[in-house]
Amino acid sequence: MSIPADFRRVLEAGDPEWTPGLFPRMYLLYGDHLKNQLHGYTVEEFEALAAQIKALPRGSERKQKLSRLIIGQSIKLDIDKDGRTVMPIKQRQKLGLTEGELTFSGLGDYFEIWKADVFGEEVTEDLSGWLDTQEDGFDPLILLDG
Repeated sequence: MSIPADFRRVLEAGDPEWTPGLFPRMYLLYGDHLKNQLHGYTVEEFEALAAQIKALPRGSERKQKLSRLIIGQSIKLDIDKDGRTVMPIKQRQKLGLTEGELTFSGLGDYFEIWKADVFGEEVTEDLSGWLDTQEDGFDPLILLDG
């Protein structure tokens, strides 16, 4: 999988061991709760998320479930000099990828990876349907106000 250049810059900035001349690393989350998508995290973001999970009370159901869904269903990947990484077969099968294009969607502290046609069907249609239910002149930024 080829990581878009803009995303590679974010991965570099979020990898505490990265320096010019080295290749960045990332975490790929493939938990069952993600359905038809994968999530990509910088090393720093994923380690912060894992620290929150590890701080939960030992033996608690929340810690067990989150550990299994997030920490147990993620892998660390290296990005090569051309901005590519090898997505293991398990994750390719999850997305139904044997060939075709991927869509990367940045969402602030992580990015989603979708099979391109599925992204169009699920995300684009969902947002369009939701926007259709809003009043004329609706500004989605109003959702930031309380």
